[in-house]
Amino acid sequence: MALKGRDREFRLPKLCYIDFKPLNMDRVLTMLFPRLRFGGYGTRRPPRRNELTIRDFASEYARDPGAFVGFDAHPDLVERWIETDLMDVVNRGRPNQALAAPRPLHGNTYKFRNARHARDYGAAEQLYWMLYHARGGRGQAALDALKRFFFPGVDPHTDRYDASATVDVETQALLHFDRQVTADMRDSQDPARFPPPCVGQVDLLADDTLRLLAYEPYIPRSVLVEYLKTLFAFHLGLYFLRLMKLLPALVRRRSADPACAPANCPVAPGSMHAHGSCPYRIHLLVDLGNDPDSRMAELAAHSADVHYRRIPRYVQSHYRLRKLDEFADYLSRKVGKAALPSEGRFSIGDLLRFLEPPHAGERDSYFRMRLAGLLEDTGGFADSGIDPEVRRLTDMGLNDLDLFIEVLMTMRGAYHRRYITEFLDSVLKRRDAGVMQQPRGGSRRFAMGSRLLEVLLQIGVLESSGAGFYTREPRVDELLTFLRERYGIHVDRLPPSEGFAAAGIDDLAALRQNTEHFKGRLREIGFFRDLSDAFVTQTITPRYTIAADGARP
Repeated sequence: MALKGRDREFRLPKLCYIDFKPLNMDRVLTMLFPRLRFGGYGTRRPPRRNELTIRDFASEYARDPGAFVGFDAHPDLVERWIETDLMDVVNRGRPNQALAAPRPLHGNTYKFRNARHARDYGAAEQLYWMLYHARGGRGQAALDALKRFFFPGVDPHTDRYDASATVDVETQALLHFDRQVTADMRDSQDPARFPPPCVGQVDLLADDTLRLLAYEPYIPRSVLVEYLKTLFAFHLGLYFLRLMKLLPALVRRRSADPACAPANCPVAPGSMHAHGSCPYRIHLLVDLGNDPDSRMAELAAHSADVHYRRIPRYVQSHYRLRKLDEFADYLSRKVGKAALPSEGRFSIGDLLRFLEPPHAGERDSYFRMRLAGLLEDTGGFADSGIDPEVRRLTDMGLNDLDLFIEVLMTMRGAYHRRYITEFLDSVLKRRDAGVMQQPRGGSRRFAMGSRLLEVLLQIGVLESSGAGFYTREPRVDELLTFLRERYGIHVDRLPPSEGFAAAGIDDLAALRQNTEHFKGRLREIGFFRDLSDAFVTQTITPRYTIAADGARP
């Protein structure tokens, strides 16, 4: 049975903008650039006759030997440098290798993307509006800081290259090609500005972005770009792990939770206990060792399994919201039996109220009609009667909406579960930059890579002065508390929920060993100083020192 028309639609922008597919963070960042430049709008440009190639870039530099001395004498070397250091390539090294876009080292690289290979599946839009809706001015401050960082050497009024700007050689090379682009404009379609269901996680994303960008004068540009890609992927993963816990709970209560309203959300990024009393916080038990057969690996695999087992319930709840949105549109625009809210659209809380008893008659009538059309279109009625799978569902005595959702889940549930799983894997299993590993043929387990740990450490050693940030030397136990309270990352203790019981003797031994592995990882990346076995003398040494007055050391 194949779905047709709107019954195939799953994406609901007021819930999330992403069309769940595996993500490449280079392409996500590339497609974030026009939204930063145009204030949330996308970009529109005339189609190219042919796709850009690496050779196009190399030949452009060779035409101007005065700008890049010696490039014209070594065309093969220049082409290999461009391919290796400057370009995001799909199917690298294979016969079907193609250019997606230049690496996202500068905001204008989006102009040179080959759209067919540079898809971000709505993730850039998701990131932009998450940042936009962060509270306390953090969101707009983060967007402004990202725009300043990613668009150096370009006049903000004319969008032309400023030859007097000081930039690194990679950015200079990309800006040189930018002078050849004249056709680029803001998309005329007004973007949807839906607030995120979880504003607390959004606040943490914005605050972390500002903290990382405080290192701009100290960290090489290409390194900081990698930091930001790592941070954005990590927060996308955390956000959707939380959404998979939050949305089914809201559907069960048939209303929005007042605790999640922007005015009531207890998350406070400036506090050590950042999540406060949030009832929907998530917990990740992370293995820092390298033995996939250890007790700690088993516990971390259980932690990952708890989160991934929420995917089917999330798909069902997502479908329910999507169909309630269609029902609300029918009542308000087609038959005039529901008034649009003053904002001109139904919020998630508004949609959930259509599950209440006063709407039962209209709801059953509408979804009875939709169900009949769905079965007719998909062949749910076989020549000999009703399809056996549909018959099994109808015998369960469900109401029309529930039966409609169950039929959709039967037809498309496995499809969406697979792609949501692949999406989560793409943002969580990023090798050294991720928070999850999965050996071939083995189970997923939360296991933090050294690059992600380094990014979180750079954030963890910063303290706000009100006007900016400065570095400090926290103790190891303070850092463990920071990771646990800010991101839900547990290293030295079991999570208080998420399917864990009280720790046994084997568990406690595994956790102690995990803490030692954590300190060993800190030594490897150069952040750890221990003068004795006492926690009070075990401190984290910042790699870059930022003084409280902002002065460079």
